[in-house]
Amino acid sequence: MIANLVQLAAEEKENPLVPPGPELLIGAIAFAIVFFFFWKKLLPTINKVLEERRTAIEGGIEEAEAMKVEAQSVLEQYKAQLAEARHEAARLRQEAQEQGAALIAEMRAEGQRQREEIVTAGHSQIEADRKAAASALRQDVGSLATELAGKLVGESLEDHARQSRVIDRFLDELEEKAEAAR
Repeated sequence: MIANLVQLAAEEKENPLVPPGPELLIGAIAFAIVFFFFWKKLLPTINKVLEERRTAIEGGIEEAEAMKVEAQSVLEQYKAQLAEARHEAARLRQEAQEQGAALIAEMRAEGQRQREEIVTAGHSQIEADRKAAASALRQDVGSLATELAGKLVGESLEDHARQSRVIDRFLDELEEKAEAAR
């Protein structure tokens, strides 16, 4: 079948694949004009647009890299500030704990001092009350003893100085015996 086609093409006077000479010349001149137009007018414009685009892309890349470096710098600053804030918070927490411990110790010392004052005042009051009670008891016991002795003897023992000495001596002896028994 291919052989038949080749034979048919050889028999024809003109080859349909090869154009006639004048058409070929006109096509070549038209092509040269279009090529010259493209080369002089369109190619510089295309190159200019491509160059602007390349410059814009390179500028965008450089700007992106600069922004990346700036973002990295800001991130580092943020991390440093965060670390500093954490350190400051830890320091403040430690200070607060120390102040709290000092305040607790101070309050305990103040409480201890107040307790000691209260205990001392209580002991003083108890001692004063004991002395007052002992004095009142001496007087009451002395007057009762004198009255009782007067009733037993049948005469009045009204000499107060002597009466006081006898009563005091008697009570002192009782106190000495009580202390010795302890």
